[in-house]
Amino acid sequence: MGENSQAMQSVCFFFAERRLLVIIVRLTMNAFLDKQTEVMQTLLSMIEPTENERGCLSCHVFLDIEDKNVFSLIEEWEAREDLDRYIKSDRFSVLLGTKSLLCEPPQIQIHTVSHSEGMETVHTTRGKRT
Repeated sequence: MGENSQAMQSVCFFFAERRLLVIIVRLTMNAFLDKQTEVMQTLLSMIEPTENERGCLSCHVFLDIEDKNVFSLIEEWEAREDLDRYIKSDRFSVLLGTKSLLCEPPQIQIHTVSHSEGMETVHTTRGKRT
Protein backbone atom coordinates (compact mmCIF):
# COMPACT_ATOMS: atom_id res chain seq x y z
CA MET A 1 0.00 0.00 0.00
CA GLY A 2 1.38 3.41 -0.95
CA GLU A 3 1.93 6.35 1.38
CA ASN A 4 -0.98 8.31 -0.08
CA SER A 5 -3.32 5.37 0.34
CA GLN A 6 -2.33 4.92 4.00
CA ALA A 7 -2.72 8.64 4.65
CA MET A 8 -6.16 8.60 3.05
CA GLN A 9 -7.23 5.63 5.19
CA SER A 10 -6.06 7.48 8.32
CA VAL A 11 -8.02 10.58 7.32
CA CYS A 12 -11.14 8.51 6.58
CA PHE A 13 -10.81 6.70 9.91
CA PHE A 14 -10.42 10.02 11.74
CA PHE A 15 -13.59 11.46 10.18
CA ALA A 16 -15.55 8.24 10.67
CA GLU A 17 -14.49 8.10 14.31
CA ARG A 18 -15.20 11.78 14.87
CA ARG A 19 -18.80 11.36 13.70
CA LEU A 20 -19.32 8.67 16.30
CA LEU A 21 -18.73 11.13 19.13
CA VAL A 22 -21.76 13.00 20.37
CA ILE A 23 -22.07 15.34 23.33
CA ILE A 24 -25.28 15.12 25.31
CA VAL A 25 -26.24 18.03 27.55
CA ARG A 26 -28.99 17.71 30.15
CA LEU A 27 -30.12 20.85 31.90
CA THR A 28 -32.62 20.17 34.71
CA MET A 29 -34.71 22.96 36.18
CA ASN A 30 -36.97 22.75 39.25
CA ALA A 31 -39.48 25.59 38.87
CA PHE A 32 -41.45 27.31 41.60
CA LEU A 33 -45.08 26.12 41.41
CA ASP A 34 -46.32 29.52 40.23
CA LYS A 35 -43.51 29.83 37.63
CA GLN A 36 -44.05 26.57 35.72
CA THR A 37 -45.62 28.28 32.72
CA GLU A 38 -42.83 30.84 32.42
CA VAL A 39 -40.14 28.16 32.60
CA MET A 40 -41.94 25.98 30.08
CA GLN A 41 -42.42 28.89 27.65
CA THR A 42 -38.76 29.84 27.97
CA LEU A 43 -37.61 26.29 27.28
CA LEU A 44 -40.00 25.79 24.37
CA SER A 45 -38.84 29.06 22.81
CA MET A 46 -35.26 27.71 22.90
CA ILE A 47 -35.85 24.58 20.82
CA GLU A 48 -35.90 25.88 17.24
CA PRO A 49 -33.14 28.51 17.60
CA THR A 50 -30.90 26.03 19.40
CA GLU A 51 -31.47 23.36 16.75
CA ASN A 52 -30.36 25.94 14.17
CA GLU A 53 -27.04 26.51 15.97
CA ARG A 54 -24.03 25.07 14.15
CA GLY A 55 -23.28 21.61 15.51
CA CYS A 56 -26.59 21.05 17.30
CA LEU A 57 -28.02 17.66 16.37
CA SER A 58 -31.20 17.91 18.46
CA CYS A 59 -32.88 19.81 21.26
CA HIS A 60 -35.85 18.51 23.31
CA VAL A 61 -37.76 19.62 26.40
CA PHE A 62 -39.24 17.12 28.83
CA LEU A 63 -41.55 17.47 31.81
CA ASP A 64 -41.09 15.05 34.71
CA ILE A 65 -44.27 12.93 34.98
CA GLU A 66 -43.83 12.57 38.75
CA ASP A 67 -43.05 16.22 39.49
CA LYS A 68 -44.64 18.77 37.15
CA ASN A 69 -42.21 21.43 38.41
CA VAL A 70 -39.16 19.66 36.99
CA PHE A 71 -38.16 20.30 33.38
CA SER A 72 -35.28 18.86 31.41
CA LEU A 73 -33.70 20.33 28.31
CA ILE A 74 -31.72 17.68 26.46
CA GLU A 75 -29.44 18.63 23.59
CA GLU A 76 -27.09 16.63 21.38
CA TRP A 77 -24.01 18.31 19.94
CA GLU A 78 -21.63 17.21 17.23
CA ALA A 79 -18.45 18.86 18.58
CA ARG A 80 -17.24 20.42 21.81
CA GLU A 81 -16.28 23.63 20.00
CA ASP A 82 -19.90 24.09 18.91
CA LEU A 83 -21.20 23.43 22.43
CA ASP A 84 -18.66 25.84 23.93
CA ARG A 85 -19.70 28.58 21.51
CA TYR A 86 -23.33 27.98 22.46
CA ILE A 87 -22.56 28.10 26.20
CA LYS A 88 -20.94 31.51 25.67
CA SER A 89 -23.95 32.79 23.68
CA ASP A 90 -26.73 35.16 24.69
CA ARG A 91 -29.19 32.33 24.07
CA PHE A 92 -27.59 30.22 26.79
CA SER A 93 -27.58 33.29 29.05
CA VAL A 94 -31.38 33.26 28.77
CA LEU A 95 -31.39 29.79 30.33
CA LEU A 96 -29.13 30.90 33.14
CA GLY A 97 -31.35 33.94 33.62
CA THR A 98 -34.29 31.75 34.65
CA LYS A 99 -32.72 31.16 38.08
CA SER A 100 -35.23 33.53 39.71
CA LEU A 101 -37.99 31.17 38.51
CA LEU A 102 -36.36 28.10 40.08
CA CYS A 103 -36.43 26.53 43.56
CA GLU A 104 -32.76 25.62 43.22
CA PRO A 105 -29.94 26.37 40.77
CA PRO A 106 -30.25 24.58 37.43
CA GLN A 107 -28.35 21.31 37.24
CA ILE A 108 -26.27 20.59 34.15
CA GLN A 109 -24.68 17.36 33.01
CA ILE A 110 -22.47 17.10 29.94
CA HIS A 111 -21.75 13.61 28.63
CA THR A 112 -19.38 12.76 25.78
CA VAL A 113 -20.56 9.53 24.19
CA SER A 114 -18.24 7.61 21.92
CA HIS A 115 -20.31 4.48 21.40
CA SER A 116 -24.01 3.72 21.06
CA GLU A 117 -25.92 0.51 20.55
CA GLY A 118 -29.47 -0.22 19.49
CA MET A 119 -32.08 -2.93 19.50
CA GLU A 120 -29.72 -5.40 17.85
CA THR A 121 -27.79 -5.50 21.14
CA VAL A 122 -30.98 -6.34 23.03
CA HIS A 123 -31.73 -9.16 20.58
CA THR A 124 -28.16 -10.47 20.77
CA THR A 125 -28.13 -10.34 24.57
CA ARG A 126 -31.47 -12.10 24.76
CA GLY A 127 -30.30 -14.74 22.27
CA LYS A 128 -32.70 -13.77 19.49
CA ARG A 129 -31.93 -13.18 15.87
CA THR A 130 -32.57 -9.72 14.48
